[in-house]
Amino acid sequence: MNDQERRKELAHFLRTRREQLTPEEVGLPVGARRRTPGLRREELAVLSGIGVTWYTRLEQGREITVSTQVLESLVQVLHLNAAERTHLYALAREELPADAHPLTGILPPSLQTILDTMGIYPAYVTNPRWDILAWNQAMSRVYADFDSMSTHNLNILRFAFTNPHQRKLLVNWEKEAQGVLALFRSSTERYVGEDWFKALVTDLQATSPEFRAWWPRHDIRSIHTGNKELQHPLVGRLDLQSTSFQVIDAPDLRMVVYTPCRNPTPPAS
Repeated sequence: MNDQERRKELAHFLRTRREQLTPEEVGLPVGARRRTPGLRREELAVLSGIGVTWYTRLEQGREITVSTQVLESLVQVLHLNAAERTHLYALAREELPADAHPLTGILPPSLQTILDTMGIYPAYVTNPRWDILAWNQAMSRVYADFDSMSTHNLNILRFAFTNPHQRKLLVNWEKEAQGVLALFRSSTERYVGEDWFKALVTDLQATSPEFRAWWPRHDIRSIHTGNKELQHPLVGRLDLQSTSFQVIDAPDLRMVVYTPCRNPTPPAS
């Protein structure tokens, strides 16, 4: 990961979280009306027990070594959840770096066989870049004709934001798309600055107004499983549960399988 890009991303993450906090949430008096949202840098620095100048340099993306003690202090003051804490540590270089080996681009034949034997259950395999490497026919029947899509469009994030069929298929497309974006951001934190990462973000900022509006919010989510509410044009309402599995023989691959929900969400009246 490029150090400059990592520091820039860290600075942006800190700034967005600081701006989301109100004085009341951290026990400060409200006082006069503020020109900018959230806490001031000076207030956050004092609450965190660090110097104002030092913190300002950190939020400006300067080259600074951040200790675990400082990170934990920021976690507490910024009220970060578990996923956001992990994200902060990764951007501050407190986690292991990304695997130096290339991402898996070719699927082992055995995985395609497993997908094909799942019958009516939609399933696919993806890599850390969120490329869709393989799928079964159930996945194509429920979501889209992946066989006819170009490799360029076989990416979960691009598919979610640029495929018009998804807006009609998903009962709450906006909620689903925001969740996908938050998952992407947390799972790709080690790849910030990589050419593919920058190209994908730049492309979606240019083509999707929603992506362009939501990306700066820096939302983070770590749980991949969840319910999907679909309104299929041929079979009607579908309530599916997604479950993810890591491929042991290729640890950078993830298989996602959709099964019917036991307790489906009742349709809106």
